[in-house]
Amino acid sequence: MSHKIKSICLLCSILGTYLLFWLPVCAQSDFSQVEQLLKQNQKMLGNNLAAAVWKDGKIVFQKQIEKEQGDFNAKTQTYIQGCGNWLTAALVMTFVDQGKLSLDDKISKYIPIFSTYMKGYITIRNCLTNTSGIQTNTTFVKALEKSKFETLEDLVNSFASKHEIQANPGSEFYYSNIGPDIVGRVLEIVGKKPFDRLMQERITHPLKMRSTTFTNDEGGAIDPSLGARSTVNDYVSFLIMLMSKGMFEGKRVLSEQAIGEMEKLQFPDLPVKFIPKPATGWHYGLGEWIQETNVKGEASVIACPDFAGSFVYIDKCRNYAVVFFTKDILSDPPKGFYKKFKEALDSIMPASCE
Repeated sequence: MSHKIKSICLLCSILGTYLLFWLPVCAQSDFSQVEQLLKQNQKMLGNNLAAAVWKDGKIVFQKQIEKEQGDFNAKTQTYIQGCGNWLTAALVMTFVDQGKLSLDDKISKYIPIFSTYMKGYITIRNCLTNTSGIQTNTTFVKALEKSKFETLEDLVNSFASKHEIQANPGSEFYYSNIGPDIVGRVLEIVGKKPFDRLMQERITHPLKMRSTTFTNDEGGAIDPSLGARSTVNDYVSFLIMLMSKGMFEGKRVLSEQAIGEMEKLQFPDLPVKFIPKPATGWHYGLGEWIQETNVKGEASVIACPDFAGSFVYIDKCRNYAVVFFTKDILSDPPKGFYKKFKEALDSIMPASCE
């Protein structure tokens, strides 16, 4: 080998080593815009937050901000409020996969009291898509009202007897927390076990989500709509399963058909009676928001924010998932924060579809 060829090989070797050393550093620096956004909004976000971005089989970005050391990180369990609706919908689909119920079953088939109070036409699909037509008076049934009930059965029966029908089922969209609670009770009846036990056996245990639970430690009724507690690390596993078409570590949790149904735009042309301001312009699937669609009208960004600080979403075109949890429930997060956070990530992750 000539001296010239040896020199070229040596140069290539040095350059290769240089690139291998600096690529991780450069990749990390790409998230500087995200870091800056979190820093600018730290006070508003409650000074206790944890976030993770998963892409291509690994965590590519992770951040935690703590008011005091040890307060909050990716392993800290916290109430995730509306983000739990995605878990509840997934649990429903495990029963659909087994043929134990249909999304178009009337809930009165399992809970006859709904027929007694003129609510016999509400379906499981209506409950998962905020189209049940049941009057809520306010956007959400308050936690104080729910705390009066000892069981989910008692809570759901009160929806039948004390809440009037304000619209025909499937005729308008009104975002509330009633539907998931009703289907949670249906699952208890079909599965012959408490809701939190079913969630553990069918979703959280297979996904190794050891710190995720709907159990109410203070007693009172289980709350399938707003009662979930989880960690950033746990919820990442759930999103990985969805991105992997229902598979997790070689085992199937949900069928591809189930995930496809969850991501399908449900009742997209209905008049909107109420929708949270940050979700204006979005559509709804089953327990999840359809934030963006591709040129074919298929869901490309699916999300389940709780609109009080925490949010989770999957960008299918850029092949990444985000879990962002705050310790404190925020009453008024900046309207543009969700959008700016995603824009910052999108700027460094090219889309693979139109």
